[in-house]
Amino acid sequence: MTLESLQLYCDVVRLRSFSQAAAERGISQSAASQTIQQMESDLQVQLLDRSQRPLALTPAGQKFFDTSRELLKNFDQMRAEITAGQQELDGTVRVAAIYSVGLHGLSSQMQRFLSRYPKARVRLECLHPHQVVEAVVRDEADLGVLSYPPAGRALSTVLLRSEPIVFVCHPSHRFARRRRVSASHLHGEPFIAFDANIAIRRAIDRALRKSNSKPNVVMEFDNVETIKQAIMIGAGVSLLPAPTVMKEVAMRTLCAVAFDIPDL
Repeated sequence: MTLESLQLYCDVVRLRSFSQAAAERGISQSAASQTIQQMESDLQVQLLDRSQRPLALTPAGQKFFDTSRELLKNFDQMRAEITAGQQELDGTVRVAAIYSVGLHGLSSQMQRFLSRYPKARVRLECLHPHQVVEAVVRDEADLGVLSYPPAGRALSTVLLRSEPIVFVCHPSHRFARRRRVSASHLHGEPFIAFDANIAIRRAIDRALRKSNSKPNVVMEFDNVETIKQAIMIGAGVSLLPAPTVMKEVAMRTLCAVAFDIPDL
């Protein structure tokens, strides 16, 4: 008597049919019938009442069914526990991320992932926000990482983390030594902005409009790195996610000040 024969018996009982159970197990009906007959011979007891349609269990057959089902369940659980630690993740995870996240925010997570799953690979591609969404929609990426994900798309979104928006300026700027900067301070100030079609730009514009503040947009770029370079040459100030300027602040090539505004 084997685990396969016990599983076949449980299938016959569940389906009340030799033919259907045989089809599920990929064997002939006669082979299934012979297997159950051999089990009855080994146990010296009748398990199934074949005179009834559909098949019925004898009292001994019911007890044997309950015991067999519990035994199979315990075996599956034991096998899962034993093999769980032996399973290794393999293959490539395709990640599409906006430049600010891909260049600054994913390195530590990728290192932890690859350390835990040494056979896995990560293919990271830095894209503009709309391209990140399209890459996931077209199944060119398994997951996308971006700020202000669009609503109404056939995608599931999960909050990865919240990043404060800070006021960023040249170290010689008059606001560099302030503890906080408010929206009113930006009114008329030369401002380096994201391109108008980028979600973070729209969010910043909405928040500033609510505060009746209108900075003087002198340059627009589609990525954080170019915005930072413009600030470094004194072309203006900007509002950027805090993690994207940590290195420059540490090197004292830029200054970051807490920005006091709701809805950002």
